[in-house]
Amino acid sequence: QVQLVESGGGLVQAGGSLRLSCTASGSIFNINTMAWYRQAPGKQRELVATIYSSGTTNYADSVKGRFTISNDNAKNTVYLQMNSLKPEDTAVYSCRMIQSSGYSYWGQGTQVTVSS
Repeated sequence: QVQLVESGGGLVQAGGSLRLSCTASGSIFNINTMAWYRQAPGKQRELVATIYSSGTTNYADSVKGRFTISNDNAKNTVYLQMNSLKPEDTAVYSCRMIQSSGYSYWGQGTQVTVSS
């Protein structure tokens, strides 16, 4: 079994920064992809950023140039550095781990609120 625990959310003013962390524990092996998603009230869940085992990263157009996804394999942790935050970035942010087998696991989510 795998557990993912996010942290780092909170309330920040527009233009500010936050760094989210997602730490994995349990049967961690053959990780293919780590990703951050977000879901705002009344909206569908959105893929924000992805990092593959190769190190390749992808970002949603809405966060390109402002958010950076990275990982620390020694700590089994993936990060999302969020700069120049906007009110429209307000959402619950969740991380997801996808193994090579296709199994995926989700964290419980952390709230990010950006005030104008």
